[in-house]
Amino acid sequence: MSRQHHQQGGAPSQRMLRVGELIRHEISALLLRATPSDPVLEGHAVTIPEVRMSPDLKLATIYVMPLGGEDIATVLSALDKHRKFLRGEIARRVNMRFAPDLRFKPDETFECGAKIDQLLSSPQVQRDLDETRDKPT
Repeated sequence: MSRQHHQQGGAPSQRMLRVGELIRHEISALLLRATPSDPVLEGHAVTIPEVRMSPDLKLATIYVMPLGGEDIATVLSALDKHRKFLRGEIARRVNMRFAPDLRFKPDETFECGAKIDQLLSSPQVQRDLDETRDKPT
């Protein structure tokens, strides 16, 4: 019971992390070699920062970010179009009982980081930091 609860509501298991990393490496290698042949994918340098696996390892959510964050919708559409081919390649390259279904989503961590940087450089935060530095300890 505790193992099932841990996987459903808690942090990912070591197995989920390991399989996600294997799939991330293989998808990155496929895109680096421009496989599948697609003008959209060939025209964009695509980063795969993370792959999250479902607890049963039957679904891989692949987070994608084109270099510069441009044309994300077009890149996601091209990846979705080649989902079956990519799944087959993953099945061949990663030793798993079942090849997981692939789902592509935009990676929003860069956007969150930019918002945090913007907040930290705001005049209000700088004022508060200056006040904290001026106080004797």
